[in-house]
Amino acid sequence: MERFARHGPAVDLRLPAGPPASGWPPEVVSTVYRVVQEALTNVARHAPGARSVTVTVTHDPRHVRVEVTDDAPAPRRTRPGGGYGLVGMGERVAALGGKVAPAARCGLDGRGQPAHPRAGAAVTLRVLLADDQAMVRSGFRLILESQPGITVAAEAADGTQAVALAQKLRPDVCLVDIRMPGLDGIQVTRALAGPGVADPLRVVIVTTFDTDEYVYGALRAGAAGFLLKDAGPALLIEAVRAAGAGDALISPSITVRLLQRLDPPPRPPAARSRSQLSDRELQIARSVARGRTNAEIAAELFISLSTVKTHITRIQDKLGIRNRVELAAWSWENRIMGGSP
Repeated sequence: MERFARHGPAVDLRLPAGPPASGWPPEVVSTVYRVVQEALTNVARHAPGARSVTVTVTHDPRHVRVEVTDDAPAPRRTRPGGGYGLVGMGERVAALGGKVAPAARCGLDGRGQPAHPRAGAAVTLRVLLADDQAMVRSGFRLILESQPGITVAAEAADGTQAVALAQKLRPDVCLVDIRMPGLDGIQVTRALAGPGVADPLRVVIVTTFDTDEYVYGALRAGAAGFLLKDAGPALLIEAVRAAGAGDALISPSITVRLLQRLDPPPRPPAARSRSQLSDRELQIARSVARGRTNAEIAAELFISLSTVKTHITRIQDKLGIRNRVELAAWSWENRIMGGSP
């Protein structure tokens, strides 16, 4: 802070009252430090008119929030083809179950492109529960809110209400039942995450029956993941955290029992050809279809996390698909799952 202030705008550091940061877990202290460091660097590089920067840290027993703001007028300085550290910040914060939220006033979309921090790091994932059974919603709420960094922002008893609440509140993750009155889960998914949605939300489909073919329709509608209601609390929590981090979790039992059974609609020949993918890309496609996270794939293949993400982006570009779930569906449709993991 002192070094930055000597060479840049004045820094107003606002720390919380109560227990000092030394009482926080080391990974939290390190993440807060790195987020603030990256945000201050961005002010120096991209906000030449800034005269002051305010760093505010607040916390409660379960959450820490960091907000970095500056007084520079728009427009900000940009770098051609450059990033602003948001990916790195996002990965650090997501590892603790949180989220980096760039300021809307700086001209950012929901994914931080283009990126001009002022950036706030909020360590709480906000979840919308959509299910027509109150008992199921209550059970999911108890499971999720027992975890640090997850809160239920709202509940919906039908699909129409789910869409309205999601569009109003913009939760980080929507857990949506496949069968609901009003709009079913597929229709809800299409409205919130479909091809025509400018700023899609992360929707995870939850279903009772692993033979329910509506799940496949949900994949085509843009769902970011799916699991069975009896998958257990650990998988539910993991699915929410994965979706909140921009990843996806696919229940292995659904992957095997459902996608292998379905007779999917034909895809364009170019999108179906496995010859478009390299051996490494085929390995990664198989891993995605088995429900592996990016971190798990990196560990299994002894490559970096950024390399995994680059491969997945290239695969999606080659196949003309939009997300990991469509990649999993493609993998099963094209019978590439017989290879080694």
